[in-house]
Amino acid sequence: MSSAETSPRPGASGTPLRRADARRNHERVFAAALDVFQESGLQGTVPQIAARADVGKATVYRSYPTKDDLVAAAVNHRLTELERVTAAALSEADPYRAFADYVLRLFEALAGDRLLSEVLADAGVRNGSGLLIQLSELMEAAKATGKVRADASVLDLRIVLCGLAVQLIRIADRDPALWRRYGELTLQALRP
Repeated sequence: MSSAETSPRPGASGTPLRRADARRNHERVFAAALDVFQESGLQGTVPQIAARADVGKATVYRSYPTKDDLVAAAVNHRLTELERVTAAALSEADPYRAFADYVLRLFEALAGDRLLSEVLADAGVRNGSGLLIQLSELMEAAKATGKVRADASVLDLRIVLCGLAVQLIRIADRDPALWRRYGELTLQALRP
């Protein structure tokens, strides 16, 4: 095999293209990270991710120099997915139904995704500002229907939602029915 076949060729921007096997490994590492972090949250480890992806730890570190880089990529991916769902809810005809359905779906999603529940429970909600803006828009639209307290604020929603998520994480109960129940209690707390 010639060196031209084994070395990356430059792309349109002049940066080398990844070899096909390197791209596949990167994709496997990312998919494994999503799974491990979904199950274990921030307690997930690089060795667990490497084992799940069936690669060595060095392969993980080639794509993501630190665990924090891998966590950031996974969080960004999950928040982007949520932002897409939230944007779709904003376009629904019945603002209150869209808000209520969204809150319930969010709690159910948090039950099955430990990383996402830990990130949203974090008072800072790093990187989640776009999601919070969309969620506040959804709540404001629902308030106009009269089915959400006129004095309800985004801070109220964040404290109730994140406070419940923190407690559910602490008791380590991942039952979607229990999380949905607390989604329903959140909606009741916001009723006039």
